[in-house]
Amino acid sequence: MTGGTPDARSGNAAPPGPAGRRRTLGRSGVPLTALSFGGAALGNLYTAVTPDQATATVDAAWDQGIRAFDTAPHYGLGLSERRLGAALRDRPRDAYVLSTKVGRLLRPGGPGGDDLAHGFAVPATHRRVRDFSADGVRRSIEESLYRLGLDRIDLAYLHDPDDHAEQAFGEAYPALERLRAEGVVRAIGAGMNQTAMLARFLRDTDVDAVLLAGRYTLLDPSGLDEVLPEAAARHRGVIIGGVLNSGLLADPRPGATYDYAPAARPVLERALRLKAVTERHGVPLRAATLHFPFAHPAVASVLIGPRSPTEATDATELLRRPIPADMWAELRSEGLLPAHVPTP
Repeated sequence: MTGGTPDARSGNAAPPGPAGRRRTLGRSGVPLTALSFGGAALGNLYTAVTPDQATATVDAAWDQGIRAFDTAPHYGLGLSERRLGAALRDRPRDAYVLSTKVGRLLRPGGPGGDDLAHGFAVPATHRRVRDFSADGVRRSIEESLYRLGLDRIDLAYLHDPDDHAEQAFGEAYPALERLRAEGVVRAIGAGMNQTAMLARFLRDTDVDAVLLAGRYTLLDPSGLDEVLPEAAARHRGVIIGGVLNSGLLADPRPGATYDYAPAARPVLERALRLKAVTERHGVPLRAATLHFPFAHPAVASVLIGPRSPTEATDATELLRRPIPADMWAELRSEGLLPAHVPTP
């Protein structure tokens, strides 16, 4: 993708650079930039983000060529959707792709206090109601559009239907398929932290994409067992989330988190070995982590979750860094990457 924008709020073209490269999600025609903006931090994930900081972070991502933005009602009890919608509202609607999720409805009457039990530093004024019924899917889309203040959603995911498989496949998925046929959304999929059910979605439904979180990383490439081959065989797209495995691959140290909990010693030691190899080749571990998924042809985009303009810019700069082939070779020789895993 080449070209440039005169300012942060105008134009379809993305600035030159790898973050703005686009891949289309199968037959949907929906184009995703190589990096997608994950909006959990805009919902005050773990700690608060000010309104000005949230807007500035979206602006910085836009300036770096990112044109795919992801959010969910779950993120900050709707705060992420409200902030992301406000930050995008004055931009040309055809210039970007917006995704959100269904499966959790927000209802007044929360427990009070804060929502940190769910990971978000917001007042717990609402409660999340799991609903994978057909009516619940439609209500969720309508309510998300209201919070976003935008005229459409491009991509809608079923959000973590792990314990609701029967209803997800029997009611929620057909409802999304009807919404796609009606033109309410352009593409549909499912987003999860596990591989087995996503592989089933790819085999048994007509999803356009799946969002695979934390299961195609330098520490856990298990997505290669089923999800990525199924997607490639069916010409579907895979969006990779959680490439830092909850932070461990950003800064491996005692107390760092892996899969939302303190990392066990064997996992921490493996992360430290990864870091030692990458740094011997002059490559920050974060850069290797970000580059890794793109070697597989089914990967359409990698989600980043910046909470500041600096973090948004840092991610795109890491993607611009050249990675020597010798580094990947050493990771294999050290037993840190399986031989069958593709590398850039």
